[in-house]
Amino acid sequence: MAISLWTYKRPFQYDGDDYEVKYSCSLTTYTSQLFCNGTLVDECTHQFQGGFKVVVHKLQPSSQSNNKTKAATVSVGYFSWLSVGIEVREGSDLIYESHPGKDINFATKKFENLEDSDNSLESIEKTKLQSEQWQKNKPSILADIGIGAAFFIVAKVTGDLTIAAFTGVFLGLALVITQRFVKVDLLGGFAVFGTIMLLISAIFSIVFQSEYLVQLKGTFMGLISASVMIVDGIFNKGGYFGTRFERYVNTPIEHRYFVIGLALIGLCMAGMNYSVATQLSEAQWLTYDTFIETPIYLVMFFILVWRAGKKSAEDAK
Repeated sequence: MAISLWTYKRPFQYDGDDYEVKYSCSLTTYTSQLFCNGTLVDECTHQFQGGFKVVVHKLQPSSQSNNKTKAATVSVGYFSWLSVGIEVREGSDLIYESHPGKDINFATKKFENLEDSDNSLESIEKTKLQSEQWQKNKPSILADIGIGAAFFIVAKVTGDLTIAAFTGVFLGLALVITQRFVKVDLLGGFAVFGTIMLLISAIFSIVFQSEYLVQLKGTFMGLISASVMIVDGIFNKGGYFGTRFERYVNTPIEHRYFVIGLALIGLCMAGMNYSVATQLSEAQWLTYDTFIETPIYLVMFFILVWRAGKKSAEDAK
C-alpha cells in the first residue's frame, strides 16, 4: 500500500446521511474514498502518470415524490494546483459545491492543454532543437561541473579553500590547453570565467587572513563579477555570459536583459552580504551564508530567467 503524503477531507450531507470524501496523494498515485456515515462505500485510485482526472463516486439514489429514484454523484478534482474540491449532483442538477465558483476540472484541462502543446509541430521542432543544443553544449557543461566537483572534493578532504581554489585554477588551465587539441567545445560554459574567479578568490584568501575580511570576500567577489557582467551587458549586449547561461537553462533568453539583470542581482547579494557581515555577529553571518543567501539568490535568478525568456519571446514576434 502506498504511503499517503497528504489527505484532503471534504464532508457534506445528502439525503439525511453524512458523507465525506477523503482524497489522498502518494508519490505516484492519488486515491479518492467516499464514506457514508463513517463507512467506506467507494474508492478509486489512479496513477499521476495519466494526468489528474476528476474522480466520480456514485451516491445512494434518493427517492422522489413519485417513487422514482434519481442518480446522484459526487465529483472530486483539483480546482488549483494546491487543493481539491467536490461537486454533488442529482442527475444534471448541481446541489452542492465545497468551493463555489471554482472549477474542479482545472488540473484536467491544464494537462490536456499541455498534451496538445506537446503534440504540436512547433513543440516537436523545439524539442528537437533543444536536444541538438544539449548534445552540443554537454561537453562544456560537464567541464564546468567537473571543475566545481573537484573544488568541492578537495575542499572537503583538505579543509583548505585556498588549496581547493588553486586546484580549480590548475584544472581550468589544463582545460584551456586541452581545448587546443580537441574539436568539442570545452570552454563554452563558465570554465574560463570560473577559473579566473577561483584564482582571485585564492589570492584573496592568501593576502587577507582576517576572519572579518573573509566574511567580506563574498561582497568583493560579487562586486567583481557584477562589474564584469555590466561591461558585457552594456558593451557586448550580453554576448559572453548570456550565451553561456542560455546553454544551462536550455531556452531562449534576451542576452543583454538577462546579463544586466544578473549583474544587479550580484550587486544586491554583495550589498546584503556586506550588511550582514558588518551589522551582525560572525555566527549570524555564517547562518546567513549557509542557509539564507543561496535560496534568496535562486529565487531572484529564476524570476530573471522567466522574465528574460518572456522578453526574448516578445522580441521574436
